[in-house]
Amino acid sequence: MDILTSTANPFIRQVRALHQKKARAESGAFLVEGIHHVGEALEAGWDVDAIVYAPDLLTSAFAKDLLARAARLELRLQPVSPAVMESLADKENPQGIPAVVKQKRFSFSNLKSAARTVALVSPQDPGNVGTILRTMDAVNADALFLLDGGVELFHPTVVRASMGTLFWKPVVQTSFDDFVSWARKGGWQLIGTSAKADVDYHTLIPQTPGC
Repeated sequence: MDILTSTANPFIRQVRALHQKKARAESGAFLVEGIHHVGEALEAGWDVDAIVYAPDLLTSAFAKDLLARAARLELRLQPVSPAVMESLADKENPQGIPAVVKQKRFSFSNLKSAARTVALVSPQDPGNVGTILRTMDAVNADALFLLDGGVELFHPTVVRASMGTLFWKPVVQTSFDDFVSWARKGGWQLIGTSAKADVDYHTLIPQTPGC
């Protein structure tokens, strides 16, 4: 496939638009930046529409293996110039491989396990949401609930801060009331947190099951 050298190319403009919430909502896709993040998306079985790469920026064996795996899956692989790659990057020093990935939506019925979950009510900081996802992986939590809006799950900062965990942990976007109803039907223990609370969470003994 020919190397794209124009930042005005229609395909490049579509990819770049995914930095905007409106384009992500209309297309049902989002942008994943970084060699290892794209690798996690592939490994977890998410639908990858296209991978964009700059041959001059690919130096690692991991990156080359990633492209070879994508080729075996018959994914669209689009080479571009370093200048075009720079125009697509969300930050300086692009890593050479962004991918267009289809969004996934999870519901209560999709959860295979929910023994330990985290629920956030109207979170406002995308970096925090991504970090919480990463922390959930470290403590083996099963799922994340985003309640009553707030940060968009597929915001570039969420994706980047999650360090690939987004592709392995189901995230259910729902209302606070629906979440509480679901949790009570399942007999879950609900623990709310506040910086002004009088009870130290270390003193709480979760019931079984608990969330």
